[in-house]
Amino acid sequence: MHLSILHGLAILATALTATSAIAQADSLGESRNRVAVHTDWSVFEESSPTRHCWSVAQPKETVNTRDGRVVSVRRGRILLYISFIPDENVNGGVSFESGYPFRDGEVVKVDIDGQSFSLPLTVGELAWTNSDEDDRKLVEALKRGNEAVVVGVSSRGTTTKDTFSLLGITAAIEDAKNRCSG
Repeated sequence: MHLSILHGLAILATALTATSAIAQADSLGESRNRVAVHTDWSVFEESSPTRHCWSVAQPKETVNTRDGRVVSVRRGRILLYISFIPDENVNGGVSFESGYPFRDGEVVKVDIDGQSFSLPLTVGELAWTNSDEDDRKLVEALKRGNEAVVVGVSSRGTTTKDTFSLLGITAAIEDAKNRCSG
């Protein structure tokens, strides 16, 4: 199987577990799987069925447009993840959960303080990078940045623009990485 597909499947498994853990959270965002908070980013850890740790944040701002006009739409969870899955050799995998199914063939764009990246692999509501090298470059930019703007298009043609604060991301990434090393 192609490396990017395996990479994506591992990220998909983490995102599904993360979504389940976050769904168990109460109004204060507490969950039995959340182990730390670093400003705008949380760290989660799971040991079963495989050990994995992740940093995750919700957007600070969301704008949905169709035909150039702002529209109100219903979306599920909107999350940006950095995942560590030792058994799958995922060491800082970046993924995005949009809260809607993507348009077929959609390439999600990520802008970090004017630097452009993409999440070209999409399945359902999830998008991720093409390779470990792409993850590494994106994670380094996230650590240096102030905010990340993620833009995608839904299967209904709605363009979404989600802005994530990067305050605390470096500490959250290092925390998740350390929890899943060794």
